[in-house]
Amino acid sequence: MSAPLRMLEWSALSHAERDDALRRPAQRDAAALLDKAGRIVADVRARGDEALREYTETLDRVRLESFAVTEAEFAEARSALTPEQVAALERAIGTVTRFHETQPLAPVRVETSPGVTCERLHVPLQAVGLYVPAGTAPLPSTAVMLAVPARLAGCPTRVMCTPPRPDGRADPAVLVAARLCGVSQVFKLGGAQAVAAMAYGTKSVPKVDKIFGPGNAWVTAAKQVVAADADGAALDMPAGPSEVLVIADETAHPEFVAADLLAQAEHSEDAQVVLVTTSREVAAACIAAVARQMAVLPRRAITEKSIASSRVLVVPDVDTALAVSNRYAPEHLILQVRSPREWLPQVRNAGSVFLGAWTPETMGDYCSGTNHVLPTYGHARAYSGLGVLDFVKRMTVQEVTPVGLADLGLTARVLARLESLDAHANAVTVRLEAIARGDRS
Repeated sequence: MSAPLRMLEWSALSHAERDDALRRPAQRDAAALLDKAGRIVADVRARGDEALREYTETLDRVRLESFAVTEAEFAEARSALTPEQVAALERAIGTVTRFHETQPLAPVRVETSPGVTCERLHVPLQAVGLYVPAGTAPLPSTAVMLAVPARLAGCPTRVMCTPPRPDGRADPAVLVAARLCGVSQVFKLGGAQAVAAMAYGTKSVPKVDKIFGPGNAWVTAAKQVVAADADGAALDMPAGPSEVLVIADETAHPEFVAADLLAQAEHSEDAQVVLVTTSREVAAACIAAVARQMAVLPRRAITEKSIASSRVLVVPDVDTALAVSNRYAPEHLILQVRSPREWLPQVRNAGSVFLGAWTPETMGDYCSGTNHVLPTYGHARAYSGLGVLDFVKRMTVQEVTPVGLADLGLTARVLARLESLDAHANAVTVRLEAIARGDRS
């Protein structure tokens, strides 16, 4: 059995020791991984479907002549799910839709100066790629989190890729979720090869403009490779292994805290969970509860390894706990403290926040309504969770009348000359001279 959660006194640690306590599990050799993923991407770009078949056979252990999910497969997937399972997917789609449809897409129009009008319009991305993992556990919830905002944004082409099972089929729950969200183009492809197919297009798979969704290290590396290529496809956000940080005071329920830690730890061996608490008694109780609950969980082998690289930090007060959390910048932040909402203004870096003992992170993963595609590995310092605005471009428009140019054009001309850009100044001058001559046509 792996080592239990380590308890550390934050105030007794040096600056270097604090850095070490908040260090994520070491990722694979990033340079080597990027190089290998880049080779797969280049091969798929050069050989298209032929390369896809070879990688699918080698990596997924199934030979596919066709990658597209057929109508018959969609129908079979629906019949494979119980009415209760379909109803759960439908309800989750409903809550996610209700939250995301409030996200503003209305155009903005402002007269910034007399005769000068500026606008901002939202233009849907024409083609988006949605990647849904299906490694140790298929994720129909991710299909919902990607497909709902893509539909609300109005993206005309929505392409989904998900790895095939050994029987050559896609996970039925993923297919039902996709169809319920209006996605009809689903391809049985996974890994770096799926990213390459969507980024550059093949005979079977349409080319997209941007790729969304979580994945393993190979998927993440491939997304970085194609995003660096002007002919490739943009990526949604940097990502790494999943993680959660729980802040708990003396009022926290140890069994609840342990359950939240394990819920995240079971994602993968390189997931990380961190507990920051103001109480040594709560810390000890949580460590004991983790051991008890982990002993009966089916994915114990995975959770034991991820728990081994996780931490329990004892801090003097909640203010310090929040400072530690902001330094760590977790993907998920759970506040199991007295009056949690009162502490929310102090949260600066987190992908998604869960307030109170009755808000498990599981709810955000599936059906509260917020999106579970979030920045990880400290990227919450600069990136946000996925939303409708990620599926649109924000395009500005300006229109200037002769009156507006006569008033504001002089400012533009002075600034252009300040930068020694005389042609810029001249573009205004020739128009001002036309206005002076009475030419306003």
